[in-house]
Amino acid sequence: MQVAVVTVGDELLAGDTVNTNAAWLCEELTARGVSVERVTTVPDRVADIARVVNEYHAEYDAVVVTGGLGPTHDDVTMESVAAAFGRSLERNADAEEWLETNGGYSAADLVEGTTDLPAGSRMLPNDEGVAPGAVVGSVYVLPGVPGEMKAMFARVADEFAGERTHVRFVHTSEPESSLIERFEAVQSAFDVTVGSYPGDHVRIKLAGADEETVESAAAWLEARVDLYEE
Repeated sequence: MQVAVVTVGDELLAGDTVNTNAAWLCEELTARGVSVERVTTVPDRVADIARVVNEYHAEYDAVVVTGGLGPTHDDVTMESVAAAFGRSLERNADAEEWLETNGGYSAADLVEGTTDLPAGSRMLPNDEGVAPGAVVGSVYVLPGVPGEMKAMFARVADEFAGERTHVRFVHTSEPESSLIERFEAVQSAFDVTVGSYPGDHVRIKLAGADEETVESAAAWLEARVDLYEE
């Protein structure tokens, strides 16, 4: 399963807010065996959100959009997703009923637009907040508040699945440039992929479908590099 993640918000692009949602979603999806193919951040602008959602919906099995839900002037994500599908926004009876039953709100209590969702979409309850999410085709629209986003994703997590990947990290004090031949050798000897991430030391990521193979590759590599010790 191939998925794209779209995070929405001017505050993300300005650096006012750290984009922790993207990192968390990528980790969760990868753990479920899903291949995250794109992570894109777009401003609170209908045309930009609609264009990216339309493009990614055609290209990938699913799109996860987070941020910009609610009734305020800069919460335009639902409008944008509706535009991407050529649909209108409509008051969603399921959202109103859920908020009344579980949140203690009546329709009169809610700010106008709170329960407006793209026509024909599936409502996703917000267990940690008010603004509901939605599923439109294979596009999942989640809140931007991290606690709300995580709770809502838990409701649909089982809809994301693929071949699970096993991962092991090897930490070395050697420079990345000196490791190339050993990277090639471990990939030739074992059915694994190799990634390397330099910092105060180099983290070598070994990943594969078979856990025993990944562990064997890690042991092979650990015997052939200078291990980093904190």
